[in-house]
Amino acid sequence: MQERALLPLIHGQIAPNIETETELEFPAVFEAYYKRIYNYIAYRVDCRYTAEDLASQVFEKTLSKLSGYSPEKAPLEVWLFAIARNVVNDYYRSRARQRFFSLDSIRELISGRKEPEAQMLDKERSGRLQQALDTLSAKERNLIALKFGADLKNTEIARITGMSESNVGVILYRSMRKLKSEIGSVEEL
Repeated sequence: MQERALLPLIHGQIAPNIETETELEFPAVFEAYYKRIYNYIAYRVDCRYTAEDLASQVFEKTLSKLSGYSPEKAPLEVWLFAIARNVVNDYYRSRARQRFFSLDSIRELISGRKEPEAQMLDKERSGRLQQALDTLSAKERNLIALKFGADLKNTEIARITGMSESNVGVILYRSMRKLKSEIGSVEEL
């Protein structure tokens, strides 16, 4: 399911206040969290189309389980990112069982949005970043995705992962040093 398929749901209703978590309605949850969930997943997988599909799966699961959500058990954000983490883990488990040729990467290369040279430079930069991310452990990559993909604070990441805030900070610092040693500076990217 693509983002476009859910847009009529969003535009048809007025978004309630997500901060209070008292009146949760799916369009408001989708609107408030889609970009961050998508970014988190995009850091964890290497294809934009796969990230879109997985983000859609996260919101399909959210829609089906939203009526049973209880703020007493966990904050909404923690609950959503736990669903996203499980969807990504399920994707990698199913992918380990099947190896197939992906047409998504070729489709991305030949799309007509940019000039071919700009597309190749973007693809090269993305490939270098992806290679650098692949050098990280699954735990480090997950924390990087939560920090920079989902734009969460260390305290929020600690709540989601069950780690201490200081441990999150230390692992993020070490992960960034590893990435910097792989890539060099951002200007070189």
